[in-house]
Amino acid sequence: MIYEFCVGDFVHHPSRPDWGTGQIQSIIGHRITVNFEHMGKTIILADQISLSPVADETDSAPKRL
Repeated sequence: MIYEFCVGDFVHHPSRPDWGTGQIQSIIGHRITVNFEHMGKTIILADQISLSPVADETDSAPKRL
């Protein structure tokens, strides 16, 4: 499943749960800069890693697909 993200969205790295929740800072092509709470800013290559969206507990609307 492919998710489309926007700047400001919150995500998790699927294989690095120790990094905590991250917030998307920028999206340029397939490069997504994410600021993770326990790792700091990291560039994620979206064509190699599928980030998981953080569910918004106050919003019951489905995430953009």
